[in-house]
Amino acid sequence: MSIRSAVHAAFVLLFVLLLADCNGHKRSGATVPPPPDIAAASGPANSAPSESLPGTPESAPKDGQTKDRLSAPANGNPIFVETGLASWYGAPYHNRHGSNGEVYDMNAMTAAHRTLPLGSMVRVTNLKSGHSAVVRITDRGPFIPGRILDLSLAAAKKVDVWQPGVASVRMEVLRTPVPLSQGGRWAVQIGAFGEKDAANSLADRLSRRYLTAKVLCFSSPVGDWWVRIRVRNDDRKRAEEVAHDTQTTQGSIFLVRLD
Repeated sequence: MSIRSAVHAAFVLLFVLLLADCNGHKRSGATVPPPPDIAAASGPANSAPSESLPGTPESAPKDGQTKDRLSAPANGNPIFVETGLASWYGAPYHNRHGSNGEVYDMNAMTAAHRTLPLGSMVRVTNLKSGHSAVVRITDRGPFIPGRILDLSLAAAKKVDVWQPGVASVRMEVLRTPVPLSQGGRWAVQIGAFGEKDAANSLADRLSRRYLTAKVLCFSSPVGDWWVRIRVRNDDRKRAEEVAHDTQTTQGSIFLVRLD
């Protein structure tokens, strides 16, 4: 066989082999699913819980949520401004129910005020350092003459009240669940008394004097005693009259809003 014939034969053989491979079985390929949608798996990137009125159970921070993300409305001036002394309260009241029914967490951004509606949001500014924070009113107090706010431990640290214990602040009311000048359930609170007998004695006298009022005697987590007078229908005007007319040789007299 000549060289030319051999090359021709080899070319024909190669062509036949290629044709056989094309008509035979092909390699099977696995079906690879598309990668998961990250946004669908973890929720929309910009999603956020709907905002509800401060002070309602829906707006109370849940376990695992950040508790200091309260912020003031971007538009709107303060409803009310008050300047005075702020103090703070912590461990004895921690994990106990506050006046709004929630369990007090001293690490949350909250505060106590005697007369603002529960759930109000206020901005507190230290007049000396200029540091400020927005807190939610969840409790009643402070029941010490001359003080206007009792801050949680976390709030006190934010506005430099924690170490000195008491500091001059400006309180700006940013939002309230109800108008400040309307409604409310009002009472008179007297104390603190170091002895239960002294509190009970005053409660008995007040019960005889104000026949239509409910006079309660109760203790606080730190061991002192208090007397509270709830007038008929929790009327503010009547509570103010009782607070003005009542006298005591121990403790101080405070007008307090219950809701």
